[in-house]
Amino acid sequence: MIRTRVWAGMVLALVLTFAGPGGQQAWAQSSGFGRAVAEAAAIDPALAVFYGARAQAPLWTTPEDADRRHALFSALEAAAHHGLPTARYDAAGLRARFERLASERERGLLEVAMSAAFLAYAQDVSTGALDPKAVDAGIVREIARRDRVDLLTGFAAADPAQFLRALPPSAPQYAQLMKARLDLARTIGQGGWGAPVPGGALKPGATGAAVIALRDRLFAMGYMGRSATASYDGDLQKAVQQFQIDHGLPPDGVAGESTLAEINRSPQDRLRAVTVALERLRWMNGLDLGARHIWVNLPDFSARIIDHGKVTFETVTVVGMDQPDRRSPEFSDQMEHMVINPSWSVPRSITVKEYLPMMQRNPNAAGHLKLIDSRGRVVPRSAINFAQYNARSFPYAMQQPPSDGNALGLVKFMFPNPWNIYLHDTPSKSLFSREVRAFSHGCIRVGRPFDLAYALLAPQSDDPQDDFQRHLDSGRETTVRLETPVPVHLVYFTAWPMPKGRIEYRRDVYGRDALLFAALQKAGVELPGIGG
Repeated sequence: MIRTRVWAGMVLALVLTFAGPGGQQAWAQSSGFGRAVAEAAAIDPALAVFYGARAQAPLWTTPEDADRRHALFSALEAAAHHGLPTARYDAAGLRARFERLASERERGLLEVAMSAAFLAYAQDVSTGALDPKAVDAGIVREIARRDRVDLLTGFAAADPAQFLRALPPSAPQYAQLMKARLDLARTIGQGGWGAPVPGGALKPGATGAAVIALRDRLFAMGYMGRSATASYDGDLQKAVQQFQIDHGLPPDGVAGESTLAEINRSPQDRLRAVTVALERLRWMNGLDLGARHIWVNLPDFSARIIDHGKVTFETVTVVGMDQPDRRSPEFSDQMEHMVINPSWSVPRSITVKEYLPMMQRNPNAAGHLKLIDSRGRVVPRSAINFAQYNARSFPYAMQQPPSDGNALGLVKFMFPNPWNIYLHDTPSKSLFSREVRAFSHGCIRVGRPFDLAYALLAPQSDDPQDDFQRHLDSGRETTVRLETPVPVHLVYFTAWPMPKGRIEYRRDVYGRDALLFAALQKAGVELPGIGG
């Protein structure tokens, strides 16, 4: 408190010193207001700088500021539609303070409170209400937070309503998710999608009460028209298949265990996913995705090349398994090159946690891997007493030379980053047929690695397939640089809009959405039908 008062006194002294005779006169005429502004703003350096630069001139609290007040209150009252913590801005409390103003000091304190509410809202709606790294260590995305002084200065000089409308992400998916949020809130208010579908698997040709429940629920979700049939007919099968496509399930038209589990999810569950997706998009606001970029959605187990907003390449993926040190992180970077016929330098964590105990039991274990000393020399296993080392003291690296059985397969795609994450081929092709594909140590295994290489090389080669094959046939480890680096985004969206507006949903394979929604609730986000 003493430090705050000293800072307020310094700001006040600077204003009186540099404002000039006219400024001192204005201060004298409204000293209660000016002193209150300086005192309240001193708690926040950005507010102190902003008000100090304008000699404590008001932004919100004069009759001339009516348009700004109206624009901000309108935005704050609509903040819930964005899934934001409205209590953080206390619009009702600010309005009440305007109604009971009784002194210039109160006006000065309210002036700063309005700016503080504006800053809280502006940052939340533009770049997110949470610090993701504080919620989950696997979310290592860098967020381009806007400078708080610049926000205030820009707002003061702009059309207020237009400035506030421009704060949320402009990506079309954001507007689609907001519409989905309103639709889900309406559905919850009307009682949801009806009773869950009972029983076990349902197949075409089945009849009975469970089929009727399945039909009614898919109708309520918009997957089929109204029907009176009690049999699992062709229309119901098509509706199930479309639902499966939208939820990342094998589209076999059979309402098996996984499909029914997703069909029976409540609209409240889907509203949580949409709310978290809005927050994740806000974290990426201001990030230039790139006219051409690679979009790796972890819970969708997919990687896509997006060219000017259109998907031009798509492949299935395997992502990190659901263990604390193996989950694939979320971040954006630049893909710079690919390595054909790569060697695999085994990560230190795998070397000492997995292979060292194996070699202590059997020195010839993992014999396909070479042991390399600090000078880069291959060391024969017969020369090593594995028992004398532990995870800290083990002095050797491990490496697998290029081969068809190499853990990285025949090509890897590099975007150098502190977490040593990249996309790569794999000899373990069978995993791509699994429904849930979380098996790696963190890197992204690609189902169509050669086709991805051809697509990436196409802008710089007349015959990308031939060029790639020539390097591959050499058997030598070869680095091929991308003449134009391609942005790559590792994201985690369990709710994502399709071009026509329908929302695709995926399972929360790492539990990250659950953690983020809990953090949003703790911050004050309240949703219909979900406890605050």
